[in-house]
Order: sequence, then C-alpha cells, then structure tokens
Amino acid sequence: MSYFGTDGIRGKFGVFPITPEFALKLGFAAGKVLKRRTKRNKPIVVMGKDPRLSGYILEAALQSGLNAAGVYVHLLGPLPTPAIAHLTRALHASLGIVISASHNPYHDNGIKFFSSEGKKLPDEFQDEINAELEKDIVIDDIASLGKSVRVDDAPGRYIEFCKSTFPYHYDLNNLKIVVDCANGAAYNVGPAVFRELGAKVIAIHNEPNGLNINQGCGSTHPESLQAAVVEHQADLGIAFDGDADRVILVDQNGKLIDGDHILYILATQSANKPAGIVGTLMSNMALELALEKAEVPLIRAKVGDRYVLQGLEENGWVIGGEPSGHILTLDKSTTGDAIIAALQVLTVMVEQKKALHELVADFKLLPNVLVNVRLDAMFDPYSVPALAAEFANAEAQLKGRGRLLIRKSGTEPVIRVMVEGDNLQEVTALAHALADAVRANAAA
Repeated sequence: MSYFGTDGIRGKFGVFPITPEFALKLGFAAGKVLKRRTKRNKPIVVMGKDPRLSGYILEAALQSGLNAAGVYVHLLGPLPTPAIAHLTRALHASLGIVISASHNPYHDNGIKFFSSEGKKLPDEFQDEINAELEKDIVIDDIASLGKSVRVDDAPGRYIEFCKSTFPYHYDLNNLKIVVDCANGAAYNVGPAVFRELGAKVIAIHNEPNGLNINQGCGSTHPESLQAAVVEHQADLGIAFDGDADRVILVDQNGKLIDGDHILYILATQSANKPAGIVGTLMSNMALELALEKAEVPLIRAKVGDRYVLQGLEENGWVIGGEPSGHILTLDKSTTGDAIIAALQVLTVMVEQKKALHELVADFKLLPNVLVNVRLDAMFDPYSVPALAAEFANAEAQLKGRGRLLIRKSGTEPVIRVMVEGDNLQEVTALAHALADAVRANAAA
C-alpha cells in the first residue's frame, strides 16, 4: 500500500499514520532508501516544521529513525515549507523533510519530502519508502549510526534568499505593510524580509503557541487582515497560511487579492511578459479572458500544486498557481513560496509606481458559485445520461461567458458543482439546480 497522498502523508495527530511510532519507522525507511541511493557514507537530511505542538514529537521520532538508519539530520526548526526546499539545495543535502499540515487546524499534521533539488519527491522514491515500511527496523552496525545537529543560522539564510529575488535597485521604503503570519511557520522570517527591504511592517498573528495556527487568521481567514489594513491605513496586507507556501493579498481598501489576481498581475502588469501561465480547473474564467487579451497562453492543470508544477515543467514556463494563493515562480524558487510570490507583486508595484488596487483595476472576477453535494455513496455523475444532458445544456447556456465544472472530491464522498458566469443570479440558480439534480439521481 502507499502511505503518500498528493502532497505527502497527512492526517490527525495521534491517528495512524500520523503517530510517533509510524514517524520513527518512516524515518528509518526513508533513511535506508536514501543510503541505497546515495554515494555518501552518511547522507544528510534537512528537517523543518511549522509551530504545531505535535511537530516537536514527530520531529524527534523522524530524526531518531533517520539516525538509526545511519543518516545525519540537520534540524532547521520552525520555518516555511519553501525554506526547507531552498535549504535542502543550499546545504547540499540528499533529502528535505517538512513536518506541517499547511492550512489545516492545529490537530492535524503531515510529513512531506523534498528531493536534493528542492522539488517534490519522485514517485519511484516514494514507492521504495513504502516497500521499506513493510519491513522491521533492524540495526546492523551501531558504529554506522547517524546523529542530529541544529542549524542555528537557518532563518537568516532563508531571509537573505527571499530578499535576493527582489531587484537590488528597488526598495520598499515608501510602503506600509500589514503581514498576517497565521501564527505559523513564517511568524519570524516573514515580517523580517519586508522590514529589511525598507517597508514599515505591522505584524499580526505572529505569536504561535502550537495551538493557534490558522485559527481565525492567515490566508484562509483574512478578515482580520482586511480590517487591520484599513485601520492602519496601510498600503497593502499580506496573509500567509500555516506553512507559508500560500499567499493572499489585501489592497489599501481592504479588498481581497487572491491567486488569480496575482497571476494576472505577474502576467499582464510586469515589464517581463511570461511565455505562458499554468492555472487549474478552479482558475476563474476572468483570468482566461484577460490572458487571452494580453496574448499570454493559459493551460489549466488538475487542482493541486503538483499538477501546476508538472504543467510548467512540460512547457518550459515559470509562473503558475491556484486561486488559493499557491503561486509558483520557478525562476525564483523550486516550489510555491508565499514570501517570494508577494515580493514579485511588490516588484511590479514599485516598477510601475502603482498601488495594488491600480494593478487590478481592469480585472474583475466572474461570479462563481460552488455547491458541495455530500453523498452516502460516491458515483460518477457523467455516467448518468440524464445528468450528462443537464450539464451539456448548462454549458451551452453559458457558452462564451461562463463555464461549468463538476468534479468528485478526492478525499470525501462529495461532488462539487461549480458554475461561473457573468450574471450572479443566473449562476446561483444554475448551480443549485444542478446540485439538486445530482442529489436526486444519487437517491434514485
């Protein structure tokens, strides 16, 4: 069996497989595979985490397993997920490990791996780890054990890396920025990056206690950031999620600027026009129309940053992302990085001498209604002729000014019905009508 999902191993802490026992075995299994794959006598793994309380337990278990397999571990402490990707390369490590459940609540946690290039772990590497997990832990030679050391300057290294992606001849001296750290991994390095580039920074939700990560804050709950930007009369707000690989912005009026807005800015407002953009099935049709007008190709990948990355690599492009704010700029970083994505938008602001709201003045998202239909048993709605006909009629009705997306959830018995178009009343009625039709056919 495979323990890996689309983005590592994730679940509720204390429930298999997110347990100390499994983490110990996972560390040992990964270490054994790594030793087979590398020429180093004692390979190096870098490991970081977000501030969840359970992360300290998983960290101890993983490093014990890795050390038992004869691997050295460099502990980075609480840092954003993209920082671990960068430091895996910068420290010439053979593997990177992140302990985080991203935007999920504190009781969840996860474990994911980066290759020595700071990229997603290849499937064949994961397959070897899965196979090794079926075996018992056997220590052949005590003299070959590894050990763990702490990298004290890891935050500073990452801060300098982020700053290097912002043009050296620009600064943020004239900007006041509110930074919402989600009580997560960027609580320290996030504000520091913008402050060191000259901005006046007001940091909020930057006091993690292990339990308050993503709690009413961050990119998934930006309401307090919107209020803070208006209250402090700031130029903009920046919200991270728990592991700082997603970013949502807020303009000076408190209006949300999501991932589609960010892609629009980087594709159409920057001095450097990209060869193409990779979005997802969830990217708003307004982005598609705007990029078409700007003569920038758009490809829609399946939902998930793994598929966005795949689309970028296949086409040799560098910019892509999701409405949730997971933005990839492969000419700057190997993975989605909230701080670096924000810096690229700030670069355009300084370059064009425009406020954030001015950069998106001509970009309006089409009304979008999503209805989740929860089922007792999952089925393929397109396999029902009557439903397929209703979907086709809806698509014909919206042709040229909207779209329809019907997809099954990959994690729960839910069918998601999304309708997008230029008329909110129409798309609302259509979405609920189609959802009712799915429910009726599921019950039949």
